[in-house]
Amino acid sequence: MSRKPKYFDRRFTLDLLHPKYFFTWIGIAILVLFGLMPAWLRDPIARQLAKLVTKIAKKPISVARTNLTICFPEKSSQEIESLINENIENFVMILLAQSELMVRSRVNLRRRVNLIGFEHVEQARAAGQPVVFIMPHVWGIEYAGLRLNLDLPMVSMAKAHRNGLFNWFNNRMRSSLGGNIYMREAGIRALLSELKNNNSFFYLPDEDLGPEKSIFAPFLGTVKATLPVVGRLAQAGNAQVMPVKIGYDQKARRYDLTVMPAIAPEEMKGKENEALALNKAVEQVILAYPEQYMWFLKVLKTRPEGEAPLY
Repeated sequence: MSRKPKYFDRRFTLDLLHPKYFFTWIGIAILVLFGLMPAWLRDPIARQLAKLVTKIAKKPISVARTNLTICFPEKSSQEIESLINENIENFVMILLAQSELMVRSRVNLRRRVNLIGFEHVEQARAAGQPVVFIMPHVWGIEYAGLRLNLDLPMVSMAKAHRNGLFNWFNNRMRSSLGGNIYMREAGIRALLSELKNNNSFFYLPDEDLGPEKSIFAPFLGTVKATLPVVGRLAQAGNAQVMPVKIGYDQKARRYDLTVMPAIAPEEMKGKENEALALNKAVEQVILAYPEQYMWFLKVLKTRPEGEAPLY
């Protein structure tokens, strides 16, 4: 079996010029154009485009409505619909801006992302420890990763896209500051190796990976299947585990990125305790900016035995 590192190759190859990618290139050109625009011009355009997305994205909106209804049983249907509209607006606004992470300067990235709580990272680094950042699927996650990558070595892991060109473009953006982006199949061993090489990374504990090895733990207004693996990973890699939250401030036209204090290792001893701690951390991040979480994901697909499917 080959031991070649399983991370994405960010080099440009001639096969990316194949005619089948013609429309993808047009899409990338549009995204780059928006990325070069100032936020004061781009954001109003995004608000108008969000209205169109609301009309055509019926299936994702249905999933989002289900998630929000289950997670926030105290909210009225009117409040749920308002939150969905805000969510779509933030999605379009952040998507259209995202290419700036590759085509604009590091100075622009520092200006666009206000970093708070980095002293927690500095304390860990002074102790010779890397950091496993806990962040669920929020719209601004790419900004969070690259902003932190400005000040400490980072790697990441991502699922490959079916479109080869978009796959290259997306991972070229994510690795624009030098951090490798591992393929999902690289597995936990690759991340452990990176921790031992003093590289930090994001762990996204909100993804529903099925019932096998998952633990049900309280999550907002329901329970959620969570894979308790990060505690053992952090222990093996001598790393600290820190939740991170990020939200786009439309008035200031910048992101607020906050690194929260590390989760105490004793809180993650045992699978049940770790699942509880991870879900609590995810809750903290989501509740800070509930309108900027990826509610269209089927994060509650796995249900306790005997409970009807939600989707």
